Amino acid sequence: MAESRTKMIKTQALARVEGEGAMFVRIEGDRVTEVKLRIYEPPRFFEAFLRGRAFTEVPDITARICGICPVAYQMSSVQAMEDICGIEVGGQLRALRRLLYCGEWIESHALHVFMLHAPDFLGYDSALELAQADPTVVQRALELKKTGNRVMTVVGGREVHPINVRVGGWYRVPRKRELEPLRPALEQAREIALEAVRFTAGLRFPEYEQPYELVALAQPDGYPIDQGRIVSSSGLDIDVADYDDHFVEEHVPWSNALHSRLRERGSYLCGPLARYALSADRLSDGARSAAADAGLTPAERNPFRSIVVRSVEMVYAAEEALRLIAEYEEPDAPAVTVEPRAGIGFGCTEAPRGILYHRYEIDDEGTILDAKIVPPTSQNQRTIEEDLRGVVERSLQLPDDELTLLCEQTIRNYDPCISCATHFLKLEVERG
Repeated sequence: MAESRTKMIKTQALARVEGEGAMFVRIEGDRVTEVKLRIYEPPRFFEAFLRGRAFTEVPDITARICGICPVAYQMSSVQAMEDICGIEVGGQLRALRRLLYCGEWIESHALHVFMLHAPDFLGYDSALELAQADPTVVQRALELKKTGNRVMTVVGGREVHPINVRVGGWYRVPRKRELEPLRPALEQAREIALEAVRFTAGLRFPEYEQPYELVALAQPDGYPIDQGRIVSSSGLDIDVADYDDHFVEEHVPWSNALHSRLRERGSYLCGPLARYALSADRLSDGARSAAADAGLTPAERNPFRSIVVRSVEMVYAAEEALRLIAEYEEPDAPAVTVEPRAGIGFGCTEAPRGILYHRYEIDDEGTILDAKIVPPTSQNQRTIEEDLRGVVERSLQLPDDELTLLCEQTIRNYDPCISCATHFLKLEVERG
């Protein structure tokens, strides 16, 4: 009998993800017997300390959950409160919300595509190494991010944790003359994003596909960002209010973040691949053309190609922002009147990483009695673990250092935001 031996591969901290965690992989012979994504970042208890606060405070409190995607938290939270109070924000007030969200998509996707993920495909350990080898790539990325931040500043009041969002609309709406100067920067951003699509489409991707159930919002008037029904590639089509009837969160002993699954079928995938597969026909003309030129299939199921889809979404966000600015008319009032009433409300929007669900209960005075927040990274955790199992099983012949890097790259496909999910990465591989 051959002597068995155990190998341990440890990466004390995974670079180029937001948050802290660890990964454990056990390999016995030619089988992967155990995979655990250990998110050890301490819980942040946002849901708990929202209780007892006024319903008007949710956009400012929840924005602090994430410095990269604060708009997503603001938009889902105000939707839920407006749902309880029986009001709907439409017209130019809603258009401004979508414009603010476009800014976030641009800055978040630019950060991920160029700074966090591209180095994996190019053989660099960091964006700093990439900048030394090809400074133009990083410079263009910074220009993209700067444009997204400018949109967030003009519409939201500042680029990190915007302060202009309120239940019912805005504290102040921008003048048309304030939005017009954004157009040249957004036109340049569109061109840089088109270059990003061509650049990422030319990368070499591992051959790996999975039959994911893809879950995203769908809305009839455009590509899903700020609202819609929850749909899936396996026929799910529900109102946001029915989320808890179909999705469940579970605690696992190796993670401080809850794992989500579909009650009927188990794990699923949300994020760019899901949005594109379910709503590609609603992309802008330029984004749709760029996707075709990049060779994207109607339903991409290779997670490594998500970097191309994110680049296509940057094209869309720039073009959508330009459309919204061109059609903008200053509303008569910055917000609609919102009076609190007892009830339960629901909100769901598309954060850059996937659907972000909020549910709140308030009393007649508008005091929050209960809160539930389900971020996209929490929803994707089971699928990340399944991908790691599949990737490792196909790559057992690799030396441990190369296998470690491939596992890290697999995790970065999801652009995980671990701080959001705990309200990574040490990698440990055991071979027996």
